Amino acid sequence: MKKILALLLAGCMALALCACGDTGTDADADADATASGDTIVIGVYEPMSGDNGAGGKQEVLGMQYANSIEPTVEIDGKTYNVKLEVVDNESSNDKAVSAANTLIAKKPSIILGSYGSGVSIAASDTFANAGVPAVGVSCTNPQVTQGNDHYFRICFIEPFQGPVLANFAKDELNAKKVYCLGQLGNDYDQGLINYFKDEAETNLGIECIVDAFPEGNSDFNSYLTNAKNQGADVIFAPCSISYAQLIIEQAAAQNITQPILAGDTWDSNTVVAMAQGKNIQVYVSTFYAEGGDAEFEAGFKEWINSDTANKNNNGGNDMIAAVSVMGYDAYFTALEALKTAGSTDPADVMAALPNVKYTGISGEIVFNEVGDADRHMAYIKVNNSETGVWDLAKVQEANAD
Repeated sequence: MKKILALLLAGCMALALCACGDTGTDADADADATASGDTIVIGVYEPMSGDNGAGGKQEVLGMQYANSIEPTVEIDGKTYNVKLEVVDNESSNDKAVSAANTLIAKKPSIILGSYGSGVSIAASDTFANAGVPAVGVSCTNPQVTQGNDHYFRICFIEPFQGPVLANFAKDELNAKKVYCLGQLGNDYDQGLINYFKDEAETNLGIECIVDAFPEGNSDFNSYLTNAKNQGADVIFAPCSISYAQLIIEQAAAQNITQPILAGDTWDSNTVVAMAQGKNIQVYVSTFYAEGGDAEFEAGFKEWINSDTANKNNNGGNDMIAAVSVMGYDAYFTALEALKTAGSTDPADVMAALPNVKYTGISGEIVFNEVGDADRHMAYIKVNNSETGVWDLAKVQEANAD
């Protein structure tokens, strides 16, 4: 009887082990299928909250729309599903590394982002240490790509944008004195002001008065009063969307007559909506002007209007932000990098990126030796107070006559 019981017990154990072995094999097979490339991950490192959350959401919308159009990519004869993994860096340099590590854990082959130069710079070493390449979409500070081999960028940069705005201030706004206002310690604000000031004072004979406000500031009345008292012809305020709305509201309340000039961060439907019905002139430099590609715009608007969440993330309407166009182009640039690499390995993608060429909605994307796309023009938009939309004021190069 003991022998029979022992044999039965041994048989049961053997069956249990076989069952466990089968389960393990299935799990391993599933893992192998994912690892083998049935699905490839493109990491999306963007602010979905905080001061830059509105812009970050619009940038991500461009990537998501692109992914809806082309959700697969063929690499070395194999077709992969493309999954976007979005991680919120909360517009915070302090939280940038944690967000970057969260994204790295999702095993991306390439990373896109971020809206905001400070968070891009803060996460750079994390991406480098993980060996994953990143492509900046609208982060314009030169430090994002300087001195490294892993960060690339598809937008113009501040040494270009600053002179573009300074030349516009002189040529179109007849500025002789400009009041420059940015957030204290913000890489984007201060960098763009420095390049604007250098061009304005060195080459254009414009006097610049530079001022700064602390993070979290909500009262800009004293700064606006200072601009008036100093006799500024133009107010230059390259800061985040959240501050832009406050500046416009308070400038209107003070009956500010000087035009307000800003960089690409102000190119938002929330900003132009704030200026609607107010006697305020706002000019922004940006990467794309609506009306540039009818087919793309019709498809994007249809996609935005088809989903309430998309529309909410776009500020409640279907106005096309330049950063959405840049997000769209960044997605297809990433696909080109994967095809060029012929591999899903981040190291191979990083090695392939310098040779990637892509003609997008925003123009041709070709990387220079630093990793920046060669960009030669910017769009200057002005708010239409009656209609609440942006009108194209000028397409301008840095050294426009």
